[in-house]
Amino acid sequence: MIWVKMKTILVTGCAGFIGSNFVPYFIGKYPEYFLVNLDNLTYAGSLENLKEVENHPRYKFIKGDICDRKLVRSIFNEFDIKSVIHFAAESHVDNSIENPEIFMQTNVLGTFTLLDVAKNYWMEAPFKYKALYEGSRFHHISTDEVYGTLGETGYFTEETPYRPNSPYSASKASSDMVVRSYFHTYGLNTVITNCSNNYGPKQHQEKLIPTILRTAIKGKPVPIYGDGKNIRDWLYVLDHCKGVDLAFHKGENGETYNIGGKNEKTNLYIAEKICNVLDMLCPVAISYKDLITFVKDRPGHDRRYAIDASKIELKLGWKAEENFESGIVKTINWYLKNWGIN
Repeated sequence: MIWVKMKTILVTGCAGFIGSNFVPYFIGKYPEYFLVNLDNLTYAGSLENLKEVENHPRYKFIKGDICDRKLVRSIFNEFDIKSVIHFAAESHVDNSIENPEIFMQTNVLGTFTLLDVAKNYWMEAPFKYKALYEGSRFHHISTDEVYGTLGETGYFTEETPYRPNSPYSASKASSDMVVRSYFHTYGLNTVITNCSNNYGPKQHQEKLIPTILRTAIKGKPVPIYGDGKNIRDWLYVLDHCKGVDLAFHKGENGETYNIGGKNEKTNLYIAEKICNVLDMLCPVAISYKDLITFVKDRPGHDRRYAIDASKIELKLGWKAEENFESGIVKTINWYLKNWGIN
């Protein structure tokens, strides 16, 4: 029972994209931590993403649902959980349009369950921590989509009012509010980070960049919603992990920090950039750009997201290390190698 002598942190949803990048980074950096990963292994989670740590002596995987209060409570009791870093979420907007109920269950009820168990385990009463748990923290990972959509100018800041436009973003906005309520009502030590669109290794194939890559490599039409001019701020996943690390360790109690890559790109630019790189790495008879196809836009498709990350930069010293041009090449090379193509 190595965790008895260590600080044990419950990380949720870490068989998914961002969490599976975070765990190897975090466990390698902090030899004093033991990580317990609770993940239900839905379609977006795979233990293949965690092969590099599956036998690590300071890592434990538990399959289960964050909505299962009995299970969550048993994990706190067995492993004496000292902090929580909460990644687990249903996150695909298209799926939230088709089946919003699971998003409300996982993202809202699941977050509430984790918060409530943590509060009861760590605290004697509102604003009074038990003696061994004064530094225990609940870190909630959220999204810039809670802020709604932007026009051609302006940026999301931590003061931007919430205006979610999809069942997914509404469920994440709701979970953020539950976290906020546990800070203000009970004095739970919380921090929230809202990130822009992540990209990089291990992302599920349903997302934009893996979809472009997968369809292009197969010589199939590369689908782009609407006119392709929807803009997102792209953040390399390891830069996001480093921001989470800083906010978890140095963030002020009860505060929110936006993490963005300062890489605003249209969906059409993303597709064309990927096709240009593939033309160099895996040339075929035609340009991959000839496969780009515009398809019917999805309902409620937000036009533009862009994050002002100056708070986390100035207060905590975070800075994105990858620009999009360097990060996308690393990402494409990872996928080609993973698919046995290059």
